[in-house]
Amino acid sequence: MGVTDVSALTAALFGPRFSEVHEPWRRLFASEPFRDNADLSPDDRMRRSYQRLRHVDNSVRSVEDLVSDIETLAALHEWACPVDCGTTMLAGIHYNLFLGSLHDHTPHERRSLRDYAPLQRTGTFLCTELAHGNSAAELETTAVYDPLTACFDLHTPHPGARKFMPNTSAIGGPKTAVVAARLIVDGADEGVFLFLTPLSDESGPLPGVEIRWLPERMGSPIDHCLTGFDHVRLPRHALLESERGRILPDGSFTGGVERRRRFLYSIGRVTEGKLCMSATSLGGTRAALAIAIRYAHTRHTSGLSQVTGGSVPLFAYRSHHARLLDALATVYAATLLHRTAVRQWAAHSTHDRGQAENLVAIAKGWITWQCRDVLIECRERCGAQGLFLVNGLADFLTGSELPITAEGDNLPIWLKAAGKMLLRDPLPPPPPAPPPALTSPRFLHHLMICLEHIWDRRARAAFERCADPHPLNRWNAATNPALELVAAHAQRLAGDALLNAAADVPDATEQDLLHPGVSDAMWQDLPHPRVPDAAGQDLLRPGVPDVAGQDLLHLLHRIFALRRISPHSGSLMAAGHLSAEHVEQLPILLDEAVARLAPYALLLVDAFAIPEEILHRYPIARFQKSDQSDPGALLIELSGHG
Repeated sequence: MGVTDVSALTAALFGPRFSEVHEPWRRLFASEPFRDNADLSPDDRMRRSYQRLRHVDNSVRSVEDLVSDIETLAALHEWACPVDCGTTMLAGIHYNLFLGSLHDHTPHERRSLRDYAPLQRTGTFLCTELAHGNSAAELETTAVYDPLTACFDLHTPHPGARKFMPNTSAIGGPKTAVVAARLIVDGADEGVFLFLTPLSDESGPLPGVEIRWLPERMGSPIDHCLTGFDHVRLPRHALLESERGRILPDGSFTGGVERRRRFLYSIGRVTEGKLCMSATSLGGTRAALAIAIRYAHTRHTSGLSQVTGGSVPLFAYRSHHARLLDALATVYAATLLHRTAVRQWAAHSTHDRGQAENLVAIAKGWITWQCRDVLIECRERCGAQGLFLVNGLADFLTGSELPITAEGDNLPIWLKAAGKMLLRDPLPPPPPAPPPALTSPRFLHHLMICLEHIWDRRARAAFERCADPHPLNRWNAATNPALELVAAHAQRLAGDALLNAAADVPDATEQDLLHPGVSDAMWQDLPHPRVPDAAGQDLLRPGVPDVAGQDLLHLLHRIFALRRISPHSGSLMAAGHLSAEHVEQLPILLDEAVARLAPYALLLVDAFAIPEEILHRYPIARFQKSDQSDPGALLIELSGHG
């Protein structure tokens, strides 16, 4: 495969179901209803997001198929985020948390997902309470069953039990929620269940439903509110039942599992939600990286000497392109880790559900944190232009904070994952090392395994060293190395995913990318590249040699692995996995890999397959040096202030 054919790289990133899973969303979010990028007030932006949600809903042929196919559901979030983070969040709440919860529970003859398909009523999800965030299992909203009337009394007992941050305002029209509440039957607390609860109609909140706006938060505006209930009566069929708990015809309760497991089942869609939040971060980050790399090729600055000439693109400087190529390697690895987590969750059985859930949680924390770091880098590399909302980067960056918190704060879910990892048997010793060359993908993979083993051993040793009998103090002693273990595990899995993707693309061409000729010397002799236009003209600098996609992915893996091994080189050397000579080579080989990959940066972001209609929403992604345009003037023109 030559570099002029990016289809193999796109296939590696998106998988074999690209045309079925991703292409419909890709086309939808490039269409006319999603092209408006006008600067609106927060309320008008919210209204626009709800209008766009209706366009999404009109494109959905079967809500049952959508909510039961996590790959398609996650893809919706990937392609929506580069257009409108607000619409993305609303879609996640409506399709995953609301409709997904209805779908996963035993259907009732009076309840059907088709009742919500025309989106005449938007669905929302009320679980977290003001006093109970990560302690949601202790929530205090109650639903008391009255067997005489066959109704529930849904009630918020005190202000701290109000539901925190659901989108329950009048903006967006009438809404219905699934509300997490404690089921009380005959005076006994049977645990947390979900209750289908109408919240509002065209006139506003229904009787007993109390809604109070929360202060405006950072990022794309959503109508977040505090929501409470004053003895709201719900019919018998409002309870979302399953084999884990139901009310019998005589009014008694039966349930086959203990109360905490009922709670976990009731909020089970947060696992799919973690995958959707990861997809949201990835979609916005890939768009931001495409914008930043395009801008770096077209924004010219004075050269340092007569050798570089009077004007060179920002991307010509190692100080600029090294950071963006690091980001590119991270985003490729994070995208492929996400594909792994999605596939494992889609294929999980009852037997391995816990393992799949743990992978989803670990991947969500690592992906969303890495995406935020990449977004910060992209924003900075675009300078002042990156601060303007119309250019997208600032919105992507502030929007990245919500996935880090939504569906479980990253740090608590990583702490939970760390505890599970320490409860298992210790990791076995690393396998025998392959030939110790830092340019070998196999050896880099081996070092990532060794690093995970080191932190597993350290975390266990820290726990054992603590003689304090109090469990919390012993856990605190092991917390930091345990979190390092989770990070090492996540980055090892991401590196594995990148190597597996490389193995699936065609072999290298006869002209090897690793030939020293493709480096700084060649850079100076090449014409400046031109940003691709809507007609899809050539993305690459003339004269750059063809190279196989497998080689590009291996170079990305080298940058990814060396960057993560370097901070721990002392630990790896102390354990005998690296020599002093290796440690000296690390920065040199990393710099060489960056130089060799730099000519292919535009190609690698083109493999993201982001339609020009989406990227052209952002002025700095549209500017081309060959147009002799002024990006500042274009910014003013498109923002409506010219």
